[in-house]
Amino acid sequence: MSHGEAARLIPVAGIRGRQEAEDRATSALLAVMTVVRPFATVVLGMFGARVGKRAQVEAYIQPTCESPEGTSLRPDGLIRVLQGNNVSFEAFVEVKTGAAALSADQLSAYMEAAKANGVGAVISISNEIAPSPGVHPTEGVRVRGRSGPDLHHVSWAKIVTKAIKEHHHRGVEDPEQAWILGELIRYLTHPNSGVVEFSDMGAGWVSVRDGAFEDRLSKRDPSVADVCQRWDQLLSVAAMRLSVDTGADAIEVIPRTHQQDPRLRSKDFVDSLCETGILSGELRVPDTIGDIELAVNLRARRITLSTRLRAPDDRTPRARVVWLVKQLKQSPEALLIDAYPKATKNPVTASLAELRENPLACIGPDKKPPARFVLRLHSQMGAGRVSKRKPGFIDSVVEATVAYYAEVVQDLQAFVPKAPPIAVPKSTPSDDESAIAVANDAGHEQLGD
Repeated sequence: MSHGEAARLIPVAGIRGRQEAEDRATSALLAVMTVVRPFATVVLGMFGARVGKRAQVEAYIQPTCESPEGTSLRPDGLIRVLQGNNVSFEAFVEVKTGAAALSADQLSAYMEAAKANGVGAVISISNEIAPSPGVHPTEGVRVRGRSGPDLHHVSWAKIVTKAIKEHHHRGVEDPEQAWILGELIRYLTHPNSGVVEFSDMGAGWVSVRDGAFEDRLSKRDPSVADVCQRWDQLLSVAAMRLSVDTGADAIEVIPRTHQQDPRLRSKDFVDSLCETGILSGELRVPDTIGDIELAVNLRARRITLSTRLRAPDDRTPRARVVWLVKQLKQSPEALLIDAYPKATKNPVTASLAELRENPLACIGPDKKPPARFVLRLHSQMGAGRVSKRKPGFIDSVVEATVAYYAEVVQDLQAFVPKAPPIAVPKSTPSDDESAIAVANDAGHEQLGD
């Protein structure tokens, strides 16, 4: 007798169309948040809500509300946090799954309805990723400034990341709640749910890829801007993957100028791609020796990951290299090490294989000691816009990043100089003789008394 398929709390079978996928995803997410307190605390904390130990989380599907014009609106969900009899947080929830994009008009209508009904926030959830923290991915949404409700956005990828971190890394103490959260993760990551991670570089990817290879890209080509926007999203996805695998809050490092002006960030990406064929970014995992610099050269079809670190300053040139090589026991021999002496722009480069044989291979003829190192690892770039039988571009970037962190970065420890010792003055024969004479004089005075 066959036992059949295991019973599931949230089944993926029988989903008919995008609307049902959105309804199921919304219902599953909000229902689990009402039960699994640690997960609700983490998710709602992203929007400034505090979920205390005695707080109660309520959630509703497709609530009906009136707009200021008197029309009836039905957001996908409503979530509320109660502290005693008081509502401390309340938000409408709008959800999109798959490749569906959020609508500026729809979100603006929900913002107006939230204002009219005393709801403090509107939360949107989709596979779109915000260009920078605090910036909504949907342009044209009407926001009432400080007087109106808050508008928040979170991607499905980030919600799944938060769920996996709570379930696998931090742990949910209650076994039943842990099982429920596991069922949510299983559902959201199943292809049938419609909640898919970022997996497509866009319809114009092939033309942009080939145009970069042939050095004939135009900054006015809309496909170039679209690929650059998706590259920015891919950086966020790579950071989220590192968060899931490490249990730490890995982030995409965004310069302050780009945070203040997302359009400048997009322009810089377009300029770099058209002029050099390179897309680049930076990722940070807490408590690591340095940030991960990621660059993809579409002309060379190559991915390069690198990290900068300071060399010890209290050792010989050879000992400084040995200090680094000893920490790279699990790293591939193809890893390149650039050694930069102080006030020098051009490094001496050697592979890890060469340095294992001869630590002086990255020391120049002048024998100057390296003041800093740059570690570089190259890998082959996937060419496909989506992941099918062979790794596509997205898979190749994410997997190369994870492998680089695991094989190179995670075991590195920063150089810490030794604490300065207390200087003990050396005694001299004359000092000793003087001390003896003083002691003898003191003894004679006591005998005289």
